[in-house]
Amino acid sequence: MDDFVCNKLTEWDLSDWIERFKYQGIDKESFECLKDQDIDQLIAKVGPRAKFRKRLKALEVLPSTIYIGDKGKRKLDSQEECTNIQSPTKKWCGSTPGSNTESILSYVKNIMRNTYEKLHHGDETMFNAFLKSKISDLETNKREFVGVFGKTGAGKSSLINAIIGEKDLLPSGSISACTTVMIKVEANMLNLKYEAEIEFITKEEWKDELWYFFHILGDKADEERYEDCYDTVERLSAVYGEEWKNKSPENLMDNKYFRKIPEFLCYRRKILTCESAKELSAKLAKYTGSDSKEAEGRRWYWPLVKCVTVRVPCNSLLQHVTLVDLPGNGDRNKSRDTMWKGIVESCSTVWVVTEMNRAASDKESWKILESASSLMGNGGECQHIHFICTKSDLVADSDDDPAAARTLIFKTNMKAKEEVNKQFNNRNRTTKHFSDDCFRVFTVSSKEFLKPKRLNPDDTEIPKLQEFLQNLNDSYSKTLNYVSGAYEILSVIQWARITEVPSNKREVCTDLEEKIVLRLEKVRKSMEESYSAFEKCLNEGVEKSKTSCEANINNILHTKSGRGFHRTLTCVVENGGVYKPKKGKQINFNLTLSSCLTESIDEEFRKTFPNEGKCGPFNGVISMFSLNTEKLIEKYKHLELQLTFLQTEQETMKTNLNKIIRERKKEIYMSLIETIEETMQECYQKAAKFTGTEMLKNMRDTIEVYVREVKNVMFEKAKEVMLHHLMELMEEILKKLADTLNEAIKLSLKTEGYSVPDFSKEFELIKQYYHALKGYASDLGRRSVSPPPDF
Repeated sequence: MDDFVCNKLTEWDLSDWIERFKYQGIDKESFECLKDQDIDQLIAKVGPRAKFRKRLKALEVLPSTIYIGDKGKRKLDSQEECTNIQSPTKKWCGSTPGSNTESILSYVKNIMRNTYEKLHHGDETMFNAFLKSKISDLETNKREFVGVFGKTGAGKSSLINAIIGEKDLLPSGSISACTTVMIKVEANMLNLKYEAEIEFITKEEWKDELWYFFHILGDKADEERYEDCYDTVERLSAVYGEEWKNKSPENLMDNKYFRKIPEFLCYRRKILTCESAKELSAKLAKYTGSDSKEAEGRRWYWPLVKCVTVRVPCNSLLQHVTLVDLPGNGDRNKSRDTMWKGIVESCSTVWVVTEMNRAASDKESWKILESASSLMGNGGECQHIHFICTKSDLVADSDDDPAAARTLIFKTNMKAKEEVNKQFNNRNRTTKHFSDDCFRVFTVSSKEFLKPKRLNPDDTEIPKLQEFLQNLNDSYSKTLNYVSGAYEILSVIQWARITEVPSNKREVCTDLEEKIVLRLEKVRKSMEESYSAFEKCLNEGVEKSKTSCEANINNILHTKSGRGFHRTLTCVVENGGVYKPKKGKQINFNLTLSSCLTESIDEEFRKTFPNEGKCGPFNGVISMFSLNTEKLIEKYKHLELQLTFLQTEQETMKTNLNKIIRERKKEIYMSLIETIEETMQECYQKAAKFTGTEMLKNMRDTIEVYVREVKNVMFEKAKEVMLHHLMELMEEILKKLADTLNEAIKLSLKTEGYSVPDFSKEFELIKQYYHALKGYASDLGRRSVSPPPDF
């Protein structure tokens, strides 16, 4: 798609449809030839479609607006390009409603794309390379992940369907295996199709699972493992029907069993494309779950699936948000488990879904929350936990008077919220990872929300969750960040074209360099205080671990004495110290051994690396870092462009640092259990070799002796590894702060004579956008807020 089409759609307040025109390959010539049926396919909504038809009919193509490619024809110069874009003053103050931050973002991105192209075709200097790099860095598209937990039948699928307005998208009912497969739900911004992308596990992983399945089935007398046996039979029967019986795992790897899914054999992803949600849901069934009543005589491939990504066309709630239907506690398969952990630790929000009638007493829901809390909190970036009680409408009789039913539901909902909040506050192992105000309870009725309403839609609380997702998209914040970066870059270009040398530059440089030294020392001091606090906590954790580790491990090794426990223990050591049954409590030696260490630092860790944005890492010292360029701008007006560049570069640097810290803090926290796991691998490998009648005793003795021998070294090593990671992060932060700011000062105040094209028109336009956005934020007293609909 050429710039003419992009500019026209932007000018006409139709920038939301740019990607669809691009996907269909619409250029200027085909744009002018569009027929009614073509427009119907391109623009799904009636309002925008009517506006487009009217504008297209009135369109008169002028010679000066023609975009010509590289093959011998001319492109628009900067002045002509900018005339195709309305100024923000006209846009926001005129009588035409409907402007929004997405269209603003589209305007500015188009300007910066053209800016990049001009720089790209100019002289290849270091300064040009710097500018192009800065423009490329503007393109960030971080998605917000919302993890959805809940057992089968709790109403997860119905909840997601109701919230995103797609009644038939995800299957609901008695599908027993849906919780096995991770399902991501996103927006399709490229076309109007419903799509699914299916990612399979590898053939090698399936071969390992087959071995595990036959291992599970080896002792049918083990009553404690009945659920695992049932699950194993269900998985094997799904893929092979009855053919798996009396065959070896090697035979079951024959390619003939996978002919209908060649993508599995070729390590590729399978793509499904449909016209409707209902059609896609039907095609997805064999890859996401198995209804036993329908499974007879058919092949079902969900045991081979790692993850399914479903994309819904034109859904504003999912534009920057991904909903993820998650299994409760990970998976036995290592690649599925790694993906599960990666998603859980990336979730900014977690929804725990349970049925209304047993919300406070549902042990499985609380167990899910407790087991994943460290991965979501200190080991992740979760800021919101929503406990969602479904099927709230069932508390009222269908014959009740509507007013009476509404009153009964309201009272029952309030009581449920009170009980659930009380339960959460009493769970110290969970609450220590999160702030006091992160937990909210919702009582919802997906069924009531979707049907012709008897109750007020707001009473279902679905609209509250929709509003939450809309705020997570936060288009205003993304627009402001992009426009701020664009303004910075064009400010750099503007002062680079100034030939006269401003006075007082040396004086300003000296002032700024002295401030950098003082501010860096403050950052260093705060980080060193945090390091000392962690060191003290870990020393206490090491001593407690040494004294309690043997008893903690023995409790696991000797608590279970039933027939077949040797098989459970074999699974534990074969899987690196972890056993995840279909139901019941998982066994995790590594987590047990590291528990005293993690508990010793949990409080300090949340204080140092909060997930909430109120304070920021290291007691907010990075967020508060400032060179006070505002005061310098007042004093040195002739250096306003250079100092504005420094100011925006400073904010960009802090944003980037916070992103780095957010990811690195996960590594730091998880390093404790990872070091324990690494140290224990030798033990697990030894224990896994035993066979025969003394197998259980030998495995137990090996683990007990090994823990006793290495405990004095293992926990000290875990402490040292974590402190080393922490020190590396501190040094990196100080280096990035110093290098970035000194380079910015050198670039803006110590170097002269750059040769760059003239972007004065673009600069003035983006300057208006920047100040308008900043002014809006100032009116509300904060930077990141959701704009009004017609902003």
